[in-house]
Amino acid sequence: MSSLIDSVNPWLVAVGLNTILLGLAWIAPKKLLTPAGLFHAWFLAILIWVTLGWQGYAVVMFYFLVGSGVTRIGMAQKEAEGIAEKRSGARGPENVWGSALTGALCALGVGIINSGFIVLSPQFLVPNTSTPAPSSEAEMLSTSLQSLLLLGYVASFSTKLADTTASEVGKAYGKSTFLITTLQSVPRGTEGAVSLEGTLAGIVASVAIAFVGWGVGLIDLLGVALCVLAAFIANNLESVIGATLQSKYTWLTNEVVNIFNTLIGAIAAVLLAWTWISIIK
Repeated sequence: MSSLIDSVNPWLVAVGLNTILLGLAWIAPKKLLTPAGLFHAWFLAILIWVTLGWQGYAVVMFYFLVGSGVTRIGMAQKEAEGIAEKRSGARGPENVWGSALTGALCALGVGIINSGFIVLSPQFLVPNTSTPAPSSEAEMLSTSLQSLLLLGYVASFSTKLADTTASEVGKAYGKSTFLITTLQSVPRGTEGAVSLEGTLAGIVASVAIAFVGWGVGLIDLLGVALCVLAAFIANNLESVIGATLQSKYTWLTNEVVNIFNTLIGAIAAVLLAWTWISIIK
């Protein structure tokens, strides 16, 4: 089945599939995305399919469906307390790119390498010309860079799903909520607050989506562990940002913080992988 999909022009598959899904989402009674959000998600989904195939698509769809689901946990209670996501959890363009910009950049990097537009040299990157094929060393470098980008891709969504799950479960079921910088007890929904229930749920979510990445062949089992660890690091740092900086700068919106969060998660996973490779060598 996958070989049949791979043999068809990916642009045709991506546009056709996502146009159908956009139409279904448009007429669905329960809106997961705003009209503008639908268009941006459509564009993102096409980019992911063309660059990473159905494997990368499976990861982003898992994030979107599970993330949308956990957003609705305890919605009535969270709305009553004034801590629910706006628009009853329907995602707009800012939410789409706040969550997926880092992953999209990783996917785009893989697509550029696979296109042959850039030739990887052991010393530097050069635009592809009519020069002879790169050496085996350069080919190994290309493979290694692709592997790191794929790890960063999965880690970014592992980080974001963990963040979304931890936040929503914590707001709905957190019995004791603490500010991460001072451990002072604060109301649920406070920026920078953490709870045991939310933290555990976030770890489970990061494990789940990392295993999806492993199941479709984007990362190996070591990559699963690195994604989970990177997500934990990134989300704790995001809580620190929320507790210390977010209220001081108007430009530091939740969506901007989400971009920093996923970027930290992707970079952390890549650095952990480099460290591990250096150790075993």
